[in-house]
Amino acid sequence: MLGYATARAGSADTAYRSIDVAGRTATGDPHALVQVMYEELNRALGAVASAIRLGNHSVKSEKISRALTILFALESGLDFEKGGDVSYTLANLYRGARKQIIKSSLGDDPEPFLLVARNLNEIASAWRQIRGG
Repeated sequence: MLGYATARAGSADTAYRSIDVAGRTATGDPHALVQVMYEELNRALGAVASAIRLGNHSVKSEKISRALTILFALESGLDFEKGGDVSYTLANLYRGARKQIIKSSLGDDPEPFLLVARNLNEIASAWRQIRGG
């Protein structure tokens, strides 16, 4: 019975997070959406590291997939005409992060995922400052 309760708690947490993310992005503000994506990316990479430490391969795989999806979404949202060199720099950063995640996904060392998270947190921090938040 404990297994069922634990599984239900996990799904409740997932449902709550989905509602929270949907609520924060419902305004249609693309800048707010990017900020939420950075936050979710950081959470996913932290969860990968945690799953590795706990030996939970299914969560590791799920969160790696989520992180890669977010990185693709961030890159696809870049406006290369308006953003110029900054957009190209971010695209290269996102591609590099994806390559590192994919390469590291074959092993069981949490550190590369935390390093990617730290590097992207610097970009997220700059993004928050630009937005004034």
